[in-house]
This record gives sequence, C-alpha cells and structure tokens, in this order.
Amino acid sequence: MAGRFAPRPTRTTVRSGEVVVPGARAAVGAESGRVRRYVPDGPFDLRLVLGPLRRGPGDPTFRAMPDGSVWRASLTPAGPGTLRVSVYGGEVRGEAWGPGASWLLEQLPELLGAADDPSVFAPRHRVVAHAWHRRPGLRLTRTGLVLESLIPSVLEQKVTTDEAYRAWRLLVRKFGEPAPGPGPAAGGRLWVMPSPRTWALVPSWEWHRAGVDNKRASTILRAVRVARRLEEAVRMSPEDAQARLEVVPGIGPWTSAEVVQRSHGAADAVTVGDLHLPGIVGWALAGDRDADDSLMLELLEPYAGERHRAARLILLSGHTPPRLAPRMPRGDIGRF
Repeated sequence: MAGRFAPRPTRTTVRSGEVVVPGARAAVGAESGRVRRYVPDGPFDLRLVLGPLRRGPGDPTFRAMPDGSVWRASLTPAGPGTLRVSVYGGEVRGEAWGPGASWLLEQLPELLGAADDPSVFAPRHRVVAHAWHRRPGLRLTRTGLVLESLIPSVLEQKVTTDEAYRAWRLLVRKFGEPAPGPGPAAGGRLWVMPSPRTWALVPSWEWHRAGVDNKRASTILRAVRVARRLEEAVRMSPEDAQARLEVVPGIGPWTSAEVVQRSHGAADAVTVGDLHLPGIVGWALAGDRDADDSLMLELLEPYAGERHRAARLILLSGHTPPRLAPRMPRGDIGRF
C-alpha cells in the first residue's frame, strides 16, 4: 500500500497532454526484454508525443520517470505487454516485456509519430506560430488500439477530469492484471487494463464505488460486447472509424474524436462538444471566451486537415482565458 501512494516525481498538463519530467536518471529493473531502436525523422519530443496517453498523474498504465523515459502497459492483440521508451541522443530505444512485446515493438515507430507528417502544417495565427516554433518535436501518436482509448474517454464524459481519472485508476487496479516485466523502479507497479470480457463482468456496485454512473457504465458494457468490431476500426480512415464508434449508443462525436486522436493519430479530428475547448480556441484566435463549437470550427477552418494539431498547439501555448469562477466541484456518487 505504501508503494501505491508514494510521492510521484512527475505531473501532467492535463488538457495539452504534455508530461513534464525532471532530468535525473533512475534505475531500471534488471530483467531484460526485447529491444528495438528507432531514429525519428526530424525533431522529436517524447513527452509531447506520448503525453496524451496518460490519464492523470496516477494512471496505473502509464509512468513518466525521472530519467525522461516513459513506461506503458497495454493490452495488445497478442496479449498484455509492457513498453519502456527512452531517448539517448537522437536515437529512441524501446524495450518490451510480456506476450505483447513483439506487437508493441512493431508498433513503436507509429506510436512515436512516424505516420504523422507535421511538415504539411502551416500556422495562420501568431499564437499558433509561436507555439509551433517552441514545440518542433510535437508528433501525433498512433497507438493502433481502440478500446484502450475508448474506455477512459467514456469515463470522462460529463464529469470533471479528477472524477474520471479516479474511476480509471480504481477500476484498472481492481480488475486489471499486473503488467509483465520488471516495471519502473519507482512509483509502484504498472497495471494492464482489463480484457473486454472482464469489463463486461464488473458488478454494478463496483461501477458505483468508482463513481461511475449507470449511463457511462452501460456505454462501456455495450462497447466491450462489440470490442472486436471496434478494434477493426484501426484499419479504417479516422472518419469511418468515428462513424463505427458512434453506432454504439452513448458514444458521440466528442468521445469518438478523443479516441481516433490517439488510436489513429488523426490530425483533423476536432473535439466538439467539449466544455472548455471552444472558449480556449475562441480566446486564442479571436479574443472571444464565449465561443461555441460552430465558431471554433469556423476559426479552425484555415487549418482544415490539421485542426487537431492546431488545437493542441493552442492548448500548449498556455494562451487561455482567465478563470471567472471556481472550478467545478468534484462529485462522488460512490458515497451514496
């Protein structure tokens, strides 16, 4: 128990997806895994690329270490696997363990943005151009896994990020399995998220204890029943993949966009229906903090084909409207 709640040396900028880590070096477990080396084509920032995959500072499937490396535990088509990614000079080193190790290493270049082409992006606004200049290593990750991004995205529907992160943490630790391999040297073990069958067998009271209402729980249960069909969407275009996801009741444009941004590296998938994003984009590009989805899409029109990248850069710029009210209070239905 003490290991689970040890002080965390890292933090995350939630909405931009940037993982901030200090520069000290940490020890790695002695158990060797399979290794693949990869040299990115152009500037590369590991923290920016993999940051969107982290669901809060306590995410049991993700760990950013003091030496700058990143650990991830995933449920791959070949089984559970653990991946450690580190950068030395201009070379990336991936080391993986478990039945899913080969799959993770095969996907490593795309995970690190090899399928992304940032050269086609042309900034049209000063704030975007400044962020683009300061973040040349931004690449859009492509995990090749749908359910891994879908379930935490459903948990984030209509609640605060703290509530969603807590639910993800509790459910993965209780119903997932320990990640294979030695694991990171600090911060406690990693966990692999539950399989679709295990998600389907989570009792109703456990959803309640985790603070997940019946609507979100029912959406996840409907999704895992057709998990195979949803995972097939990685071979589709982002637009077709969103259409397939939205066939499942409870999955709308907000959730499907959040998924394909990660599973497909979709550069043009804009998150519509978000509580904060339209106001942030409106403030950064037009000085309008009350912008709605229609105005946000109008402002992002010059970036057609790259609208998600433009929105990421705006979030990374820190050019957000000043807060006028307290944060939304966190609820916990598990207390009732």
